[in-house]
Amino acid sequence: MKNITLSADESLIKAARERAMEENTTLNAQFRLWLAEYSRAQDQLKAYDETIRALHGQLVIGRKLTREEVNER
Repeated sequence: MKNITLSADESLIKAARERAMEENTTLNAQFRLWLAEYSRAQDQLKAYDETIRALHGQLVIGRKLTREEVNER
């Protein structure tokens, strides 16, 4: 495993360490999780786009959706 050096505000580091302790983990472990998720984000977006493309035209609602229904989350 390779080491890296990061710079951050001291109060942020302290708060992050405290939160990690509350979650029974370490700041280092949390950073490794974040780094893994961050590095996979592009792959996840590509998979999402491929799924949407594959499903395009497959869903039949039977009527045209309103603007509100289309934008509903």
